[in-house]
Amino acid sequence: MIENKLLIISEDEAMKDQLRLILSEYKKVDAIQYEDLKTEIDRMAPDIVFLVQPKDDSSVEAVQFIQSLNPMTVVVFISLTQDFNLLRGVTRAGASDFFVFPDEMTLLNSKLDSIIQSAVDRKKSAEEIAASSQSFTRGRGQIYSFYSGKGGSGRTLIASTFAQTLKLESTAQVLLIDFNLQFGGVETYLSIESNRSLADLTPVINELNESHIRNVSERENHSKLEVLLSPKDAEVAESLPDEFISRLLRTCRRSYDFVIVDLPVHMNEATYTALEESDKIYYVLNLDTPSLQVLKQVEQLFKRLGVEMDERFELIVNGIGKDNELNVGDIKNFLSLPIEAKLNRDSKGLQPLINKGEPLRKEANEKKITQFAKDIRKWVLSKLG
Repeated sequence: MIENKLLIISEDEAMKDQLRLILSEYKKVDAIQYEDLKTEIDRMAPDIVFLVQPKDDSSVEAVQFIQSLNPMTVVVFISLTQDFNLLRGVTRAGASDFFVFPDEMTLLNSKLDSIIQSAVDRKKSAEEIAASSQSFTRGRGQIYSFYSGKGGSGRTLIASTFAQTLKLESTAQVLLIDFNLQFGGVETYLSIESNRSLADLTPVINELNESHIRNVSERENHSKLEVLLSPKDAEVAESLPDEFISRLLRTCRRSYDFVIVDLPVHMNEATYTALEESDKIYYVLNLDTPSLQVLKQVEQLFKRLGVEMDERFELIVNGIGKDNELNVGDIKNFLSLPIEAKLNRDSKGLQPLINKGEPLRKEANEKKITQFAKDIRKWVLSKLG
Protein backbone atom coordinates (compact mmCIF):
# COMPACT_ATOMS: atom_id res chain seq x y z
CA MET A 1 0.00 0.00 0.00
CA ILE A 2 1.29 3.47 -0.90
CA GLU A 3 1.72 5.60 2.22
CA ASN A 4 0.93 9.28 1.85
CA LYS A 5 2.54 12.25 3.54
CA LEU A 6 -0.09 14.60 4.99
CA LEU A 7 0.52 18.23 5.92
CA ILE A 8 -1.70 20.62 7.88
CA ILE A 9 -1.13 24.36 7.33
CA SER A 10 -2.88 26.66 9.78
CA GLU A 11 -2.42 29.79 11.88
CA ASP A 12 -4.84 28.39 14.47
CA GLU A 13 -3.48 25.78 16.90
CA ALA A 14 -7.01 24.63 17.79
CA MET A 15 -7.69 23.91 14.09
CA LYS A 16 -4.43 21.96 13.88
CA ASP A 17 -5.50 19.84 16.85
CA GLN A 18 -8.94 19.18 15.32
CA LEU A 19 -7.42 18.08 12.03
CA ARG A 20 -4.79 15.96 13.77
CA LEU A 21 -7.62 14.16 15.56
CA ILE A 22 -9.44 13.53 12.29
CA LEU A 23 -6.21 12.26 10.70
CA SER A 24 -5.04 10.30 13.75
CA GLU A 25 -5.09 6.91 11.99
CA TYR A 26 -2.45 8.07 9.51
CA LYS A 27 1.24 7.87 10.45
CA LYS A 28 2.82 10.64 8.40
CA VAL A 29 1.04 13.82 9.48
CA ASP A 30 2.98 17.06 9.91
CA ALA A 31 1.77 20.55 10.71
CA ILE A 32 3.28 23.99 10.05
CA GLN A 33 2.30 27.62 10.48
CA TYR A 34 0.92 29.45 7.46
CA GLU A 35 3.93 31.80 7.56
CA ASP A 36 6.23 28.80 6.97
CA LEU A 37 4.43 27.67 3.82
CA LYS A 38 6.94 29.01 1.30
CA THR A 39 10.03 27.97 3.22
CA GLU A 40 8.99 24.46 4.29
CA ILE A 41 6.57 22.87 1.83
CA ASP A 42 9.10 22.34 -0.96
CA ARG A 43 11.37 20.41 1.41
CA MET A 44 8.55 18.42 3.04
CA ALA A 45 6.96 17.40 -0.30
CA PRO A 46 3.53 16.35 1.06
CA ASP A 47 1.10 14.28 -0.99
CA ILE A 48 -1.96 15.89 0.62
CA VAL A 49 -2.19 19.40 2.08
CA PHE A 50 -4.98 20.47 4.42
CA LEU A 51 -4.86 24.25 4.04
CA VAL A 52 -6.86 26.22 6.60
CA GLN A 53 -8.10 29.64 5.46
CA PRO A 54 -5.59 32.32 6.55
CA LYS A 55 -6.60 35.62 8.12
CA ASP A 56 -5.55 37.65 5.08
CA ASP A 57 -6.78 37.31 1.47
CA SER A 58 -3.98 35.02 0.28
CA SER A 59 -5.94 31.74 0.09
CA VAL A 60 -5.94 31.54 -3.71
CA GLU A 61 -2.25 32.50 -3.94
CA ALA A 62 -1.39 29.81 -1.39
CA VAL A 63 -3.16 27.08 -3.39
CA GLN A 64 -1.51 28.30 -6.60
CA PHE A 65 1.92 28.23 -4.93
CA ILE A 66 1.46 24.65 -3.70
CA GLN A 67 0.30 23.51 -7.13
CA SER A 68 3.18 25.31 -8.87
CA LEU A 69 5.67 23.30 -6.80
CA ASN A 70 3.97 19.99 -7.50
CA PRO A 71 0.73 19.71 -9.53
CA MET A 72 0.30 16.15 -8.17
CA THR A 73 -0.31 17.42 -4.61
CA VAL A 74 -3.91 17.06 -3.42
CA VAL A 75 -4.98 20.32 -1.77
CA VAL A 76 -7.94 20.21 0.64
CA PHE A 77 -9.10 23.71 1.56
CA ILE A 78 -10.69 24.31 4.97
CA SER A 79 -12.78 27.49 5.01
CA LEU A 80 -13.85 29.23 8.20
CA THR A 81 -16.68 31.09 6.43
CA GLN A 82 -19.43 30.37 3.91
CA ASP A 83 -18.03 32.21 0.89
CA PHE A 84 -18.97 31.18 -2.66
CA ASN A 85 -16.40 33.46 -4.30
CA LEU A 86 -13.65 31.98 -2.14
CA LEU A 87 -14.79 28.46 -3.03
CA ARG A 88 -14.69 29.29 -6.73
CA GLY A 89 -11.27 30.96 -6.43
CA VAL A 90 -9.45 28.16 -4.61
CA THR A 91 -11.11 25.51 -6.82
CA ARG A 92 -9.91 27.27 -9.95
CA ALA A 93 -6.46 27.56 -8.37
CA GLY A 94 -6.31 23.77 -7.99
CA ALA A 95 -7.91 22.77 -4.68
CA SER A 96 -9.45 19.29 -4.95
CA ASP A 97 -11.93 19.65 -2.07
CA PHE A 98 -13.47 22.44 -0.02
CA PHE A 99 -14.98 22.14 3.47
CA VAL A 100 -16.48 24.73 5.81
CA PHE A 101 -15.57 24.30 9.49
CA PRO A 102 -17.08 23.46 11.87
CA ASP A 103 -20.29 22.78 9.91
CA GLU A 104 -18.77 20.23 7.51
CA MET A 105 -16.38 18.43 9.85
CA THR A 106 -18.48 15.26 9.63
CA LEU A 107 -18.49 15.54 5.82
CA LEU A 108 -14.67 15.70 5.80
CA ASN A 109 -14.57 12.58 7.94
CA SER A 110 -16.81 10.72 5.52
CA LYS A 111 -14.81 11.81 2.45
CA LEU A 112 -11.37 11.21 3.93
CA ASP A 113 -10.95 7.75 2.38
CA SER A 114 -11.74 9.07 -1.09
CA ILE A 115 -9.28 11.97 -0.61
CA ILE A 116 -6.52 9.56 0.40
CA GLN A 117 -7.36 7.30 -2.55
CA SER A 118 -7.16 10.29 -4.89
CA ALA A 119 -3.58 10.93 -3.76
CA VAL A 120 -2.73 7.24 -4.21
CA ASP A 121 -4.19 7.27 -7.74
CA ARG A 122 -2.19 10.36 -8.67
CA LYS A 123 1.02 8.72 -7.46
CA LYS A 124 0.33 5.53 -9.41
CA SER A 125 -0.52 7.50 -12.53
CA ALA A 126 2.73 9.48 -12.32
CA GLU A 127 4.75 6.29 -11.82
CA GLU A 128 3.05 4.54 -14.75
CA ILE A 129 3.67 7.50 -17.05
CA ALA A 130 7.32 7.64 -16.04
CA ALA A 131 7.73 3.88 -16.50
CA SER A 132 6.05 3.80 -19.92
CA SER A 133 8.09 6.70 -21.26
CA GLN A 134 11.34 5.60 -19.54
CA SER A 135 11.89 9.23 -18.61
CA PHE A 136 11.54 11.45 -15.58
CA THR A 137 8.86 13.87 -14.45
CA ARG A 138 10.22 17.38 -14.00
CA GLY A 139 9.20 19.68 -11.19
CA ARG A 140 10.03 17.69 -8.08
CA GLY A 141 13.62 16.57 -8.29
CA GLN A 142 15.42 14.67 -5.54
CA ILE A 143 18.28 16.23 -3.58
CA TYR A 144 20.90 13.72 -2.41
CA SER A 145 23.59 15.13 -0.11
CA PHE A 146 26.86 13.30 0.58
CA TYR A 147 28.32 14.07 3.98
CA SER A 148 30.85 12.79 6.49
CA GLY A 149 32.11 14.19 9.76
CA LYS A 150 35.58 12.77 9.08
CA GLY A 151 37.96 13.96 6.38
CA GLY A 152 39.44 11.47 3.93
CA SER A 153 36.36 9.25 3.83
CA GLY A 154 36.11 9.33 0.02
CA ARG A 155 32.96 11.46 0.05
CA THR A 156 33.81 13.69 -2.95
CA LEU A 157 34.92 10.80 -5.15
CA ILE A 158 31.76 8.86 -4.29
CA ALA A 159 29.47 11.86 -4.90
CA SER A 160 31.04 12.73 -8.26
CA THR A 161 31.09 9.10 -9.49
CA PHE A 162 27.51 8.58 -8.31
CA ALA A 163 26.34 11.68 -10.21
CA GLN A 164 28.27 10.73 -13.35
CA THR A 165 26.94 7.16 -13.26
CA LEU A 166 23.37 8.38 -12.71
CA LYS A 167 23.71 10.55 -15.81
CA LEU A 168 25.20 7.74 -17.93
CA GLU A 169 22.71 5.06 -16.85
CA SER A 170 19.47 7.04 -17.26
CA THR A 171 17.71 9.80 -19.19
CA ALA A 172 17.56 11.93 -16.03
CA GLN A 173 18.63 15.55 -15.84
CA VAL A 174 21.40 15.46 -13.22
CA LEU A 175 23.26 18.32 -11.54
CA LEU A 176 26.28 17.95 -9.24
CA ILE A 177 26.98 20.83 -6.82
CA ASP A 178 30.28 21.26 -4.99
CA PHE A 179 29.54 22.97 -1.66
CA ASN A 180 33.15 22.65 -0.49
CA LEU A 181 33.15 26.44 -0.87
CA GLN A 182 36.65 27.07 0.47
CA PHE A 183 38.67 24.43 -1.37
CA GLY A 184 36.52 22.65 -3.96
CA GLY A 185 37.56 19.17 -5.09
CA VAL A 186 34.98 17.90 -7.58
CA GLU A 187 36.79 19.51 -10.53
CA THR A 188 39.87 17.34 -9.83
CA TYR A 189 38.00 14.04 -10.12
CA LEU A 190 36.04 15.10 -13.22
CA SER A 191 38.93 16.84 -15.02
CA ILE A 192 37.12 20.17 -15.32
CA GLU A 193 38.94 23.50 -15.62
CA SER A 194 36.88 26.67 -15.33
CA ASN A 195 36.82 30.12 -13.77
CA ARG A 196 33.06 29.95 -13.31
CA SER A 197 31.49 28.90 -10.03
CA LEU A 198 28.16 28.84 -8.22
CA ALA A 199 29.10 32.21 -6.67
CA ASP A 200 28.50 33.78 -10.11
CA LEU A 201 24.77 33.27 -9.45
CA THR A 202 24.79 35.75 -6.56
CA PRO A 203 23.62 38.78 -8.62
CA VAL A 204 20.54 36.91 -9.90
CA ILE A 205 19.71 34.84 -6.82
CA ASN A 206 16.35 36.59 -6.23
CA GLU A 207 15.13 35.79 -9.74
CA LEU A 208 17.17 32.60 -10.22
CA ASN A 209 15.93 30.19 -12.90
CA GLU A 210 17.11 27.19 -14.89
CA SER A 211 18.74 29.32 -17.60
CA HIS A 212 20.92 31.09 -15.07
CA ILE A 213 22.11 27.77 -13.66
CA ARG A 214 22.88 26.27 -17.06
CA ASN A 215 24.82 29.40 -18.05
CA VAL A 216 27.14 29.01 -15.06
CA SER A 217 27.39 25.21 -14.81
CA GLU A 218 30.11 23.20 -16.57
CA ARG A 219 29.67 19.90 -18.41
CA GLU A 220 31.83 16.85 -17.81
CA ASN A 221 33.12 15.83 -21.24
CA HIS A 222 32.16 12.15 -21.22
CA SER A 223 28.81 11.89 -19.45
CA LYS A 224 27.69 15.51 -20.11
CA LEU A 225 26.91 15.73 -16.41
CA GLU A 226 26.23 19.33 -15.38
CA VAL A 227 28.38 20.61 -12.51
CA LEU A 228 28.21 23.76 -10.38
CA LEU A 229 31.77 24.26 -9.17
CA SER A 230 32.97 25.71 -5.89
CA PRO A 231 34.43 29.25 -5.85
CA LYS A 232 37.38 27.76 -3.90
CA ASP A 233 37.64 30.98 -1.95
CA ALA A 234 36.85 31.41 1.75
CA GLU A 235 36.24 35.15 1.37
CA VAL A 236 33.76 34.63 -1.48
CA ALA A 237 32.07 31.82 0.46
CA GLU A 238 31.53 34.09 3.46
CA SER A 239 30.05 36.84 1.26
CA LEU A 240 27.21 34.67 -0.07
CA PRO A 241 23.77 35.95 1.11
CA ASP A 242 22.01 34.06 3.90
CA GLU A 243 19.31 32.65 1.64
CA PHE A 244 21.65 31.80 -1.25
CA ILE A 245 21.89 28.06 -0.56
CA SER A 246 18.15 27.47 -0.02
CA ARG A 247 17.14 29.49 -3.09
CA LEU A 248 19.74 27.73 -5.23
CA LEU A 249 18.70 24.23 -4.12
CA ARG A 250 14.98 24.89 -4.52
CA THR A 251 15.46 26.23 -8.04
CA CYS A 252 17.66 23.24 -8.90
CA ARG A 253 15.02 20.86 -7.50
CA ARG A 254 12.46 22.29 -9.93
CA SER A 255 14.87 22.18 -12.88
CA TYR A 256 16.56 18.78 -12.50
CA ASP A 257 15.52 15.22 -11.71
CA PHE A 258 18.47 14.65 -9.37
CA VAL A 259 20.62 17.20 -7.55
CA ILE A 260 23.75 15.63 -6.05
CA VAL A 261 25.42 17.73 -3.35
CA ASP A 262 28.96 17.22 -2.09
CA LEU A 263 29.18 18.77 1.40
CA PRO A 264 32.25 19.76 3.41
CA VAL A 265 33.18 18.13 6.71
CA HIS A 266 32.74 21.28 8.81
CA MET A 267 29.24 22.29 9.87
CA ASN A 268 28.26 25.84 8.98
CA GLU A 269 25.10 27.61 7.86
CA ALA A 270 25.50 26.48 4.23
CA THR A 271 26.01 22.83 5.23
CA TYR A 272 23.08 22.93 7.65
CA THR A 273 20.77 24.49 5.03
CA ALA A 274 21.74 21.89 2.42
CA LEU A 275 21.11 19.06 4.89
CA GLU A 276 17.68 20.50 5.72
CA GLU A 277 16.75 20.72 2.03
CA SER A 278 17.90 17.16 1.25
CA ASP A 279 15.61 14.22 0.51
CA LYS A 280 18.46 11.83 1.36
CA ILE A 281 21.61 12.31 3.43
CA TYR A 282 24.25 9.72 2.52
CA TYR A 283 26.84 9.52 5.25
CA VAL A 284 30.16 8.06 4.09
CA LEU A 285 31.65 5.77 6.75
CA ASN A 286 35.01 4.00 6.81
CA LEU A 287 35.50 0.73 8.70
CA ASP A 288 37.57 1.89 11.67
CA THR A 289 36.98 3.01 15.25
CA PRO A 290 37.72 6.74 14.73
CA SER A 291 35.08 6.87 11.96
CA LEU A 292 32.51 5.28 14.27
CA GLN A 293 33.33 7.72 17.05
CA VAL A 294 32.91 10.69 14.72
CA LEU A 295 29.60 9.29 13.45
CA LYS A 296 28.30 9.15 17.02
CA GLN A 297 29.27 12.80 17.45
CA VAL A 298 27.53 13.70 14.18
CA GLU A 299 24.33 11.98 15.36
CA GLN A 300 24.38 14.04 18.55
CA LEU A 301 25.06 17.24 16.60
CA PHE A 302 22.19 16.55 14.19
CA LYS A 303 19.82 16.02 17.12
CA ARG A 304 20.90 19.29 18.74
CA LEU A 305 20.44 21.15 15.45
CA GLY A 306 17.09 19.50 14.77
CA VAL A 307 18.21 17.86 11.51
CA GLU A 308 15.66 15.12 10.83
CA MET A 309 17.35 11.75 10.32
CA ASP A 310 14.42 9.31 10.14
CA GLU A 311 14.03 7.85 6.62
CA ARG A 312 16.62 10.32 5.25
CA PHE A 313 19.94 9.35 6.85
CA GLU A 314 21.65 6.30 5.32
CA LEU A 315 25.19 4.92 5.45
CA ILE A 316 27.59 4.40 2.59
CA VAL A 317 30.27 1.99 3.84
CA ASN A 318 33.46 2.76 1.92
CA GLY A 319 36.79 0.98 1.61
CA ILE A 320 35.69 -2.57 2.43
CA GLY A 321 38.65 -4.98 2.44
CA LYS A 322 40.12 -7.99 4.20
CA ASP A 323 42.45 -5.95 6.41
CA ASN A 324 39.80 -3.59 7.86
CA GLU A 325 39.73 -3.09 11.61
CA LEU A 326 35.94 -3.66 11.47
CA ASN A 327 33.58 -5.38 9.04
CA VAL A 328 30.04 -4.63 7.87
CA GLY A 329 28.64 -7.08 10.42
CA ASP A 330 30.26 -5.10 13.22
CA ILE A 331 28.66 -1.92 11.92
CA LYS A 332 25.24 -3.53 11.99
CA ASN A 333 25.83 -4.60 15.61
CA PHE A 334 26.99 -1.14 16.71
CA LEU A 335 24.49 0.98 14.78
CA SER A 336 20.80 0.90 13.93
CA LEU A 337 21.24 3.13 10.87
CA PRO A 338 20.41 1.60 7.48
CA ILE A 339 23.25 0.76 5.09
CA GLU A 340 22.45 2.01 1.58
CA ALA A 341 25.59 0.86 -0.26
CA LYS A 342 28.84 -1.07 0.27
CA LEU A 343 31.93 -0.03 -1.69
CA ASN A 344 35.02 -2.19 -1.90
CA ARG A 345 38.54 -0.84 -1.55
CA ASP A 346 40.13 -0.56 -4.98
CA SER A 347 43.40 1.36 -4.64
CA LYS A 348 45.08 -0.28 -7.65
CA GLY A 349 42.17 0.54 -9.93
CA LEU A 350 41.49 4.05 -8.62
CA GLN A 351 44.89 5.59 -7.99
CA PRO A 352 46.15 5.70 -11.62
CA LEU A 353 42.93 7.45 -12.73
CA ILE A 354 43.02 9.90 -9.82
CA ASN A 355 46.69 10.70 -10.50
CA LYS A 356 45.87 11.45 -14.16
CA GLY A 357 42.79 13.47 -13.22
CA GLU A 358 40.55 11.19 -15.25
CA PRO A 359 36.88 10.51 -14.34
CA LEU A 360 36.06 6.93 -13.39
CA ARG A 361 33.27 6.61 -15.96
CA LYS A 362 33.46 7.58 -19.62
CA GLU A 363 30.45 5.95 -21.32
CA ALA A 364 27.35 3.88 -20.64
CA ASN A 365 27.69 0.08 -20.61
CA GLU A 366 31.49 0.20 -20.61
CA LYS A 367 33.01 -3.13 -19.56
CA LYS A 368 36.47 -2.18 -18.33
CA ILE A 369 35.78 -0.11 -15.24
CA THR A 370 37.24 -0.30 -11.74
CA GLN A 371 35.65 -2.39 -9.00
CA PHE A 372 34.78 0.83 -7.20
CA ALA A 373 32.93 2.11 -10.29
CA LYS A 374 31.15 -1.25 -10.59
CA ASP A 375 29.94 -0.97 -7.01
CA ILE A 376 28.64 2.55 -7.65
CA ARG A 377 26.95 1.39 -10.85
CA LYS A 378 25.23 -1.47 -9.04
CA TRP A 379 23.97 0.98 -6.42
CA VAL A 380 22.71 3.50 -9.00
CA LEU A 381 20.88 0.82 -10.99
CA SER A 382 19.18 -0.40 -7.84
CA LYS A 383 17.91 3.15 -7.21
CA LEU A 384 16.69 3.47 -10.77
CA GLY A 385 14.82 0.19 -10.41
